[in-house]
Amino acid sequence: MEKEIDEKKQGTSLVLEHKEENTKKLFIESYGCAMNFSDSEIVASILTEQGYNTTQNLEEADLVLVNTCSIRDKAEMTVRKRLEKYNAVKRSINPGMKVGVLGCMAERLKSQFLEEEKIVDMVVGPDAYKDLPNLLKEVEEGRDAINVILSKDETYGDIAPVRLNSNGVNAFVSITRGCDNMCTFCVVPFTRGRERSREPQSIIEEIQDLWNRGFKEVCLLGQNVDSYLWYGGGLKKDFDKATDMQKATATDFAQLLEQCAVAFPKMRFRFSTSNPQDMHEEVLHVIAKYDNVCNYIHLPVQSGSTRILKEMNRQHTREEYMELVDKIKRIIPECSISQDMITGFPTETEEDHQDTLSLMEYVEYDFGYMFAYSERPGTLAARKMKDDVPEEVKKRRLQEVVDLQQILSEKRTKRFLGQTVEILIEKESKKSDKHWSGRNSENVVTVFPKEHYKEGDFVLVKVTDCTTATLIGEAVGYGPMQTN
Repeated sequence: MEKEIDEKKQGTSLVLEHKEENTKKLFIESYGCAMNFSDSEIVASILTEQGYNTTQNLEEADLVLVNTCSIRDKAEMTVRKRLEKYNAVKRSINPGMKVGVLGCMAERLKSQFLEEEKIVDMVVGPDAYKDLPNLLKEVEEGRDAINVILSKDETYGDIAPVRLNSNGVNAFVSITRGCDNMCTFCVVPFTRGRERSREPQSIIEEIQDLWNRGFKEVCLLGQNVDSYLWYGGGLKKDFDKATDMQKATATDFAQLLEQCAVAFPKMRFRFSTSNPQDMHEEVLHVIAKYDNVCNYIHLPVQSGSTRILKEMNRQHTREEYMELVDKIKRIIPECSISQDMITGFPTETEEDHQDTLSLMEYVEYDFGYMFAYSERPGTLAARKMKDDVPEEVKKRRLQEVVDLQQILSEKRTKRFLGQTVEILIEKESKKSDKHWSGRNSENVVTVFPKEHYKEGDFVLVKVTDCTTATLIGEAVGYGPMQTN
């Protein structure tokens, strides 16, 4: 999954309800993509059964864990700085503290962390969290502990995640793990393994629990949600070996999304992330059919040049991507589309860059996640391609992409002026304690006076003004999705 949590949200400390009988303290931070934040909820759930309560005070922690991201060099550097901080506290304040690394960096840099740099006590890969009790026992007995073995079937579908630092309104529900796409710039297939899907009933049961607890919106989560395929377990790549009965009763993503929409008509659904080559028309018809499925698709493209897309092993051309966008706009006319974009990929020319800018203008993205290329060790691009675009050129092209996106975002946001939109209240506005903040179905943040409304309400808001990224308006009543 390419989309990353906004950098301002990275490093969020997670807080769990305390169990009185628990005596040990856990400090856990997450960086990178939404899947890491979801995984941290699984880790906290496992460790609360091992006697740990979470704390926001680093100095008092018995165990410090950082859930890491390897998708870009900047993310890894941020984690390394945090590890320096942890070890400084360990040396000067809390010598009994144990430090562990989770997630994608754990898989990629396991020997370096434990043997060469000796900066952690424990390294745990994304598929090994159930082994945490055994690994902790090793650490407590004075030995380094490591498990980064990739699984062919682990989905954590049997673990009820705790909801950490939650607003009680939105939640992630993981439906797939791993990725089969093997983009040349991406480490995910090497750190999270091959694609496998979670049993549909366990997904429905998790959503039911969230609904019972008052949550109003779920984001179905995976590195590639459109590849969701449940046929009784196993890797997606082995589906051809399934029995005729398994194939006949298999559930794909469009069917799962529809099951969710029908089972919970007053809960709103989003999903992330989609890969263009795997998105099927059936999913678009489900979005169009059900009002509680949001009119928003995050559709990473990475480049507007067919030649660069081939170098990236993206499995789609510029023209195929444009055809998919045309189909989305035909079936879901009001749909918002966002992008991931990389500038300065090896061999990228000025013509390739112009292709990216022209594609952006064609699609008219609502917003995007834009980065200059950074070589990731272990990927095919790092092994086979020279990082030959000068840094200053990468940065200049990135700025041009960002500047254009600002123009497009403003245009797309202005389309709501004068309209009445349904907003799910998520939190208090950052700029005013007298205003609520929430998003509409198209994923646009909207702020409006609080009045008598509360978090979790669906409210109709008349849009009177906007910025490039935010709608401003006045509430005119409860929305159709409101249940009380």
